[in-house]
Amino acid sequence: MAREILFEDQWLLAIDKPAGLVVHPTYKNVAGTLLDELRAREPGAALSVVGRLDKRTSGIVIIAKSAAVHAALQKTWPYADKDYLAVVEGRVDPERGEIDVPLGTDPADRRRRIVRADGAPSVTIFERLDYLSSAGVSLLRCRLVTGRRHQIRVHLAARGWPVVGDEVYGRPLDGFPRHALHAWRVALDHPGSGRRLRLEAALPKELGSLYPNSDTVAR
Repeated sequence: MAREILFEDQWLLAIDKPAGLVVHPTYKNVAGTLLDELRAREPGAALSVVGRLDKRTSGIVIIAKSAAVHAALQKTWPYADKDYLAVVEGRVDPERGEIDVPLGTDPADRRRRIVRADGAPSVTIFERLDYLSSAGVSLLRCRLVTGRRHQIRVHLAARGWPVVGDEVYGRPLDGFPRHALHAWRVALDHPGSGRRLRLEAALPKELGSLYPNSDTVAR
């Protein structure tokens, strides 16, 4: 498996997932997923993914190596720091803030999420790291307080700052076959030692080509 391993021990594994790779098998992707690759790497191991990333989102994926570790991580996962980098359309003002609006299923398309009064509480904290006036796009750091499906993408689009290349909640970008969202940093309590484990996945090249010097700005 030619995936970058960010961390590994007897308890868990952290992978830097590229955009375009599906994490879990689904009815549309019954094979060739990240989990399939990992199970082929460790046959017979009770591997399971903690948290999820969309197919077109890159970055950190945490894999538990046993059912007991998965259960332990599920309890602490809500308290982990999960930071994403996003390139969005427009200049984001204010420079930092919190988006606190409930999200639920779109009755017209169950694959989509929308803002709705009867939805689940959903909170995203954002900070503008930079604005590229020549392209009219901003680089944001987004921290998940809750972890709803498509949360960052829906929250940012609802504020008028859709993620660049997001064909579901924004618009596709010619020549850029993904949305510009990257699971950048995770800090969590290790299920064995209890110590804080801090991980970082470098920005992929295609995001660097979309937003020059983004790896320097995001420090």
